[in-house]
Amino acid sequence: MDGPNETQDIIRSAEENQTDQHENPPPPPNPIPSHPLSSPAAAAGGGGSSSSASTTMARIVSRALPFASRSPQLGAALIRSAPMRCPPLPAAAPTASLLSWRGFTPSSEPSRSAPPPPPLPMPPFAGFLAGIRSFRRGRRGQSAARRAQPQDPIPSPPPAPKESEIELYARIGIDDDTPEDPEVLNIVEILKLNVPMAMKIALDGLLDSNYKTRDTSISDVGRYDKVEVSVLLCNDNFIQNLNKEWRGEDSCIEMLSMSQYIPDLDVPILMLGDIVISVETAARQAEERGHTLLDEVRILAVRGILRLLGFDHQTSDESAVEMEKEEQLILKSLRWKGKNLAKSVLDSGKRHTETLDGQVTSGLKRAGSLRFYRPKFKYIFCDMDGTLLNSKSQVTARNAEALREARSRGVNIVIATGKARPAVIDALNMVDLSGRTGIVSESSPGIFLQGLLVYGLQGREIYKRNLDQEVCREALLYSLEQKVPLVAFSQDRCFSMYDDPLVDSLHYVYHEPKAEIVSSIDQLLGTAEIQKVLFLETPEGISSALRPFWEKAIEGRARVVQAQPDMLELVPPATSKGNGVKILLDHLCISPDEVMAIGDGENDIEMLQLASLGVALANGSEKTKAVANIIGATNDEDGVAQAIYDYAF
Repeated sequence: MDGPNETQDIIRSAEENQTDQHENPPPPPNPIPSHPLSSPAAAAGGGGSSSSASTTMARIVSRALPFASRSPQLGAALIRSAPMRCPPLPAAAPTASLLSWRGFTPSSEPSRSAPPPPPLPMPPFAGFLAGIRSFRRGRRGQSAARRAQPQDPIPSPPPAPKESEIELYARIGIDDDTPEDPEVLNIVEILKLNVPMAMKIALDGLLDSNYKTRDTSISDVGRYDKVEVSVLLCNDNFIQNLNKEWRGEDSCIEMLSMSQYIPDLDVPILMLGDIVISVETAARQAEERGHTLLDEVRILAVRGILRLLGFDHQTSDESAVEMEKEEQLILKSLRWKGKNLAKSVLDSGKRHTETLDGQVTSGLKRAGSLRFYRPKFKYIFCDMDGTLLNSKSQVTARNAEALREARSRGVNIVIATGKARPAVIDALNMVDLSGRTGIVSESSPGIFLQGLLVYGLQGREIYKRNLDQEVCREALLYSLEQKVPLVAFSQDRCFSMYDDPLVDSLHYVYHEPKAEIVSSIDQLLGTAEIQKVLFLETPEGISSALRPFWEKAIEGRARVVQAQPDMLELVPPATSKGNGVKILLDHLCISPDEVMAIGDGENDIEMLQLASLGVALANGSEKTKAVANIIGATNDEDGVAQAIYDYAF
């Protein structure tokens, strides 16, 4: 960032110039004319008479070192230091800040919960300037001692008329709903210097302004002691709500400027108003234009100041040209980037996101924007088949990015699925979301096999429920007699008595462990404990024959679960994903109020009902959608990503 470096360069330049002026003093200046800011006629572009002894000159004093000034007049840019923190101003009810009205207390500190700070010591700039003055006095004293005293003392010149100083205050803050992002916090600190500098140059520009389209209500600032502006950084949601309340427009924009100026109010403080900047939109525009977020925020701050001073680029083409000209003058004077960079993105009120698959989805938030929002939930429980996986049994790039970003914002992602754990690890490994740095591994919590296997902290098994062996035997016999392929699941292994393409599809399409073929029922039951069995059949065959038969045959001894149209599962009674979620939440000491769940199948119903917010994807069963709080997009439309962006933050 170039802000702090520029500050150091200018300070060194100021010190060198002041030292040169002492060693090579210029000739006595001509009498100083009255400052144009103190004269309405001069501010309007007319001429003024010469100054008198009773005329008080007004000078604009920035609270930070003014890097540059366009005014060629002597004394138009007095360098004076003031404390970095904005002191409390006298109360003025008629001009109360809109930000205060919205619950935001303007402050130069980004923290919103810290106690009131102690009195600040002299800031670096004050110390620097005080040192320069002291140094000059010392040099003058030494030079005078070396010179011979004159015989007749020279009478001192009459004192110059006292000048009034206009102090510039910029209150910088962050909306309460916007997290304390490190980059944004750094920008807040830089704006404490940058905004007063831009204010000074903008007010200097009023001296010789000849713009035809500017509202000249604010022209004579010489009668004020202070000029104040507030800048609030926020996210898109905040500025869209504010835009709707203040302007009646339900759309997201990059910046709002709200004037607090009342012409007939006789107070010593000119409250220009409030500037609200969406750092979320600014970050998006900065990325599109190839510069930094700081560059974009500076541009929007300058634009906001100009709007408060009467410029409006929306009224006509001429007004847009004049405002752009003034904007470029300020940016160039401060050596900030800005040529053609402050123009709004077209149709900013209708944000959209294009996925890597070429699909376009609507929504205000998009990838990379979650850092500007606080999470609403600590945990997101997510199903796999028909939910996180699309119809090709793949995790899309946008879904993966949303999960990764949510995790980076402190949200814990827990998989709750009918799959075996190795299947989940394999599917997520394809998008680099498995392993210790991903969302699933052998050492992470998770709910598998329809809630029959639950792993807690460090991947430790905290719950397991097996299917009754007699039910297993009956299912295996039915499979052999009716020639319906069946797969038995035992933790991380699968077994089958069929070497069939449908059985192989569980591995090659659905990522399940490759089934181990056994020759007999006794061999299978003697090899491992079975948690569930799964029949592979056509949707018609399941609905017409398989499901009715087994719902009657196992009544009370097991239950039927159908997660996919072409699969039917038998699981122990009184078990479900919802039960597995509850067991894990108790283990983690987490309340359901802190949980969001996403699913699609009938096996997700209890989980969605348990969570504080249940999202059923549009491709889900009607029973599942009936109990959900939200019906999202389909699994082929990145439904998980949309649910995270729209409801989790």
